[in-house]
Order: sequence, then C-alpha cells, then structure tokens
Amino acid sequence: MKKIILALILGFSSLLSAQNSVSGTVTNLENQAMPGVSVYAPELHRGTTTDENGKYEFKNLPNGSLRLAFAFVGYTTQNKTISKILKDNTLDIILTESIFEMDEVVVSTPFNKLQSQNVMKVEHESIKTLQQKGTSTLIEGLATIPGVSQISTGTSIGKPVIRGLSGNRVLVYSQGVRIENQQFGDEHGLGLNDAGIESVEVIKGPASLLYGSDALGGVLYFNPEKFADAGTFKANFSQKYFTNTQGSNSSIGLKTSTDNWKFLARGSYNTHSDYKIADGDRVTNSRYNETDFKTGIGYSNSSFSSVLRYNYNKLDIGIPEDGIGEQSSSKDTQFPRQGIFNHLLSLNNVIFFENSKLDVDLGYISNDRSEFEDSNEASLHMKLNTLNYNAKYHFPKFGKIETILGVQGMHQTNKNSGEEYLIPDATTNDFGVFGTANYEWDNSVLQAGLRFDNRNVTSEAHGTEGEEGYFLPLDKSFDSFNASLGYKTKLAEPLTLRLNVATGFRAPNLAELTSNGVHEGTNRYEIGNANLKTEQNVQTDLNLEYKNSHFEFFINGFYNHINNYIYTSPTGDVLDDNDVFAYIQNNAQLYGGEVGLHFHPHPLDWLHFETSFETVTGKKDNNDYLPLIPANNWNNTLRTEFKIKNWFEEGYASLNVSSTFDQSNVSGFETASKGYTLVNLGFGGTVKLGKTAFDVNLNGNNLFDKKYIAHLSRLKTDGVPNIGRNIVLGVNFNI
Repeated sequence: MKKIILALILGFSSLLSAQNSVSGTVTNLENQAMPGVSVYAPELHRGTTTDENGKYEFKNLPNGSLRLAFAFVGYTTQNKTISKILKDNTLDIILTESIFEMDEVVVSTPFNKLQSQNVMKVEHESIKTLQQKGTSTLIEGLATIPGVSQISTGTSIGKPVIRGLSGNRVLVYSQGVRIENQQFGDEHGLGLNDAGIESVEVIKGPASLLYGSDALGGVLYFNPEKFADAGTFKANFSQKYFTNTQGSNSSIGLKTSTDNWKFLARGSYNTHSDYKIADGDRVTNSRYNETDFKTGIGYSNSSFSSVLRYNYNKLDIGIPEDGIGEQSSSKDTQFPRQGIFNHLLSLNNVIFFENSKLDVDLGYISNDRSEFEDSNEASLHMKLNTLNYNAKYHFPKFGKIETILGVQGMHQTNKNSGEEYLIPDATTNDFGVFGTANYEWDNSVLQAGLRFDNRNVTSEAHGTEGEEGYFLPLDKSFDSFNASLGYKTKLAEPLTLRLNVATGFRAPNLAELTSNGVHEGTNRYEIGNANLKTEQNVQTDLNLEYKNSHFEFFINGFYNHINNYIYTSPTGDVLDDNDVFAYIQNNAQLYGGEVGLHFHPHPLDWLHFETSFETVTGKKDNNDYLPLIPANNWNNTLRTEFKIKNWFEEGYASLNVSSTFDQSNVSGFETASKGYTLVNLGFGGTVKLGKTAFDVNLNGNNLFDKKYIAHLSRLKTDGVPNIGRNIVLGVNFNI
C-alpha cells in the first residue's frame, strides 16, 4: 500500500511539473568559458555549477518570474531576473573581475536584492569567513562585525549587542523563523550552533516594519546551509581543537539532490574545559558541552517550492560563580549549571502564480530551560513553546514598482515546573500586518512601508502576597504603528548614498512587567512594573560607500531616539540580602556609527589591508549614560592571498590588531573599564594531495596572552579576566 501511495504522489508531482527550462553560458570579458560558476535559484533552493564549457541548465521551472544569482570567487556577483519563464529560455552571462568580496543576495530584507542594489545597508558575512578567525562560538564570531558586540559570561554564553542595544531589543531569525529562547535573561544565550549555517545578515537599526516587536535595535538573520547541486551527493567532516580550553568541535554532514527533491543532515558536538586567563589559571566551572543536529528535506516543481527543516540543540553549561577557584581540566559541568533543550521546526513555502508569488513560513520552537543550583533536581524549570507564522504576497510588478503585503503572528506559552519562578506562567499573542513598495529608476531606488502590530500578554497569579515569587494576574495589550522610508542613489559611478528613516517598537517583556525576586547571576532583587509602556523609537541612518577596483571606503552614521526606554534603577532598599532594583522608563538616545576602508594595491594583487572603527554613545534624557554600551573599537587586518604550486590553493595569511578603548561613559551602577589591544594571527588554505583535498586553518588569538576584562563581560564585577592565548587548529574534509 505504501508503495502505491508513493507512486501516486510521485506521479502527481510529475504532472504538476511543467517542462520550462533555462540554460546558458557563463563567460568572462575575454569571451572565455568559466567552469565552476555557482548558479543558484533562491526561491527554489536549487543550485548548479557550470561545466567545463561554462554551460548550465535548470529544468522544471515555474511559469512566473525567476531570479538567478551567478557567483564566482574573484568576480562580481550578478543577480538576474527572468520576468516570464517560457518553455525554453536562454540566459548568457558575462562576469567581470572584482578583487573585493562577492556581492551577496540579501534575504533578510523584503525584495531579496543584491547588497549593491539594496536600500538598507545590511552586513553580510559567511560563517566560513567567521570561522577562519578562529572564534570558538557563533556569537564570538558575530562580535567581529563592525557595530556588533557581545555580553558574555565566560566563553559559553554570549548575547548579541547591535549598536548598544541587546536582549529583547535584538531579534534573531534562523531557518526563516524568529528564535524565542527566554532571551530576556542576562545569562541566557542564543542556543544556536554555527554548524549547518551558511551565512549571517545583520540589520543595524529598527526593523519592526519587517519583523514586528523586538526588532527595535536590529536583526540577526541566519541563512541555513544550502542543499547540494542537482544530481550530486556531498559529505564532509570537520574537526577543530582549541588549546586554551582543551576544546573539541566536531561536525559531519551529508546532502544530496535531484532536480526536484533535496535532503541534508548535519550533526556536531562541542566540548570545552574551563578557560584559562593570561596567567594560566582556569575560571572554575566555565566549561560547557553542546550537541547539535540539523536536517532538511525539500521539494520544488513549476508550481511551488517547499522546505522542511529541523534543528535540535542541547546545551550543558556551567555557571562560573566562584571565579578562579578549584583548578581542573574536566569537561563535566559542576553546580550551578544550566541544561537547555531547543527544538526548532520550520516549513518554508513559495507558491508561484503567473506573475506573482506567495511566501508562507511556519515555525515551531520549543525551549526547555533548567537551572540546577546544588543537585540534579531543577530549582528553575521553564518551558517556552512558540508558534510563528509569516505570509507575504508579492504582487505582479507594476512598471518599476514592486509591492509586498504581509501578515505575521506568534502564539507563545510559558510554563514553570520548578520550585523557583523567574516569571509567571503566561500566554503571548502577536499579530501584525504590513505593506511595502520598492520603486527603482535609473541609478536610484525608493522604498517605503507601513505596519500595524498588536501584542497581548496574559499571565496567571502565583505565590503568596509579600513573598518572593508572588505575581498578580496580568492582562495587557500593546499596539503600535510603524513606518519606514529609504532612499539609495549613485552620486557618481563609484559613490553610493543610502538614507533610511524608520520607526520601531518593543513591548515590555514578562520579566520587566512582573519580576518579584532575586534574578540569578545579577545578585539583585528585581521588581517589575505592570504599568510599563511600549518602547518606541525613530532612527535615522546614513551610509556612504565608495568603491573602485582597488579601493573601498564606507561610513555609517546613525541617531536613534527611544521613547519610554526600559531599564532597572536601584531603589535604595535591601531584600534577602540583595539590593532592590525596580524597572522604570525614561526617554533615551543612542548615536554613533562605523567607518572603514579596504585597500588592495596594484600590482600587489595578493595583498589586502582592512581597517574599521566603531563607536556608540547612549544617554538618558537627564544626560546620564545608559548601561551596557560597548567601548569604542579600532580593528586592523593585513591579509595576503597565495598559491603554492598545485598542492596548496586559496591560501591566506592574516595579521589582526584589535584595539578596544577605555569605557568611562558608564551608568550609575557600572564601573569604568580599561582599554586593551589584542593581536591575532591566521593561516589557512586548501591542501591537494592527488585526488584528496582538505581545508586547513591555524589561528592564534590573543597571541601575546594579554590580560584584560571586557566592559560587557558579566564576570567583570568579580574581577575575572577574559580568555587568554588560544591556538585553534581546524581541518575540513570533503568526502
């Protein structure tokens, strides 16, 4: 019976598949065929590469429009749209050389343009590039992007900071689904592993028009690993070793595709001992272990494309409360510790019509978080279940105008089963509707949009009045209208200007509304405020870019005004031997930006010099400074590229000097931080031994074993330094 059903399904899907096709040849300016060029259709999750004659072909294509991206290292990426797919289509491409990074298609913005065509300035980094820097965690790699920092608890927990905003003010997307993992807690990390992630896009500024509440400060959008090219099978194994933590990072993956079907799976395991500071002592119980599994299956034909993905992530994290105590290289966590189980299920669909399409994304996230104080019985146990939906209809193009109408929503429940209650049992419902349009003419683009959102939060009463953990019932509703307007133009052939003005909002979270007790890790008794209002901001961004064949320069400036900024303030009282902090609101403003250049001198085609500087200042209306604002940073990298005969290709060597300045602009209960300079080295490439090829990279981070304490380290109050010298060796075998 199963065979009959399978045959019927396959037969029906073959009937649905029209015989539309597109083929062509990719050449360079000398009219030479280019083999190995990546050709990718994002909506179909399908890719191929050109053969030895530079030819490519896609079959069983939809009847409407189709976008193809042509990419090859050292050449400018081209993004081509075929407005009307016929039975047989021919699209020949000529690629031009470019010494800078490939121009990538931006997925996190609504019209999926190449970055060079995009109205918003979005930072795009491949995970491979971040891994080449020798970072041990995903968030540590993200913190190397200008404008992005991290609030860290040792090496295991990192929370992203975008231009001074963090926690619930930064939204994280993975597999097309917003991640919900109790991110309000200072000691709650992302719960994401970099294995099985292709790249990350960073929107630095309010993105509520696109994503609703919690995108007040920006968005981290993680693009999952691509499927294999049609008709291929690929497998790879990677291994990293970290000397400082005696850590190991192992990952194995496989993927295969036909013209219609595709499948992939990847498993990884990380394990680290306590990290060592510069004098050789280890920070007790900063050890952690992580298991991660990702898989996906997809199908596409002429009518639709559908991809189902699943991610399981298990974290066992030690909490370093005793500073530098008992010395051990064990990887078994001690008490107190966290145990976290994350399940992420996503279904991404694109339905094609004659001249339009419908994107429908569904997601389910289950976050099971336990904290163990002195036994294996959880003292705090929270289960957060979230169902997301996101539907966008792309209207037929009207002249030079592209238009999208969308709805988004979320249903979320939080349940407690431990003795301690950090927040009450609660239900949150979001609903938002938005529209945005893109008008392009000559060398200019104008983009605008409007959105309305509603968030409803209800919680249950708990506990005994007058005692810790007592919560009154809550039923609050928050509404917000938001708008965005962006303009991009070429002032001259190498000079691009972007100007964006956008509003954003964030509804107060449960911790801010209801807290009544000692917040773990902060040593503070926190009291919530059920009368908090929605945070609402207006941000102006200016981006200026100059780029020619050997020189690239950019300057980004922003001013962000936030009404009803929520923060904690000491009341002067003491409860349970802890200072009492209450949640209050005040207007605030943040301003600053990033500036950088990339120089590639001719004829030294193997040499690159990159430098960038980032700064942000945050103040309340009374001129007091906001807490958790990162220090200014100046980052310099000298990078060479080389090849050694036929056995070592795509080789690189880099010297990085990162200088973090003093941070004396601190809030009332913070302390100033001293600046420091770290020196990092990197070396790597592809080794070819006969038919065997593998990638290798060697990194030396904090090479001179500098002793320092980062301003955003949660261990700063205990005087515990950050990680010392760390040598990282990594290999990757394509099987």
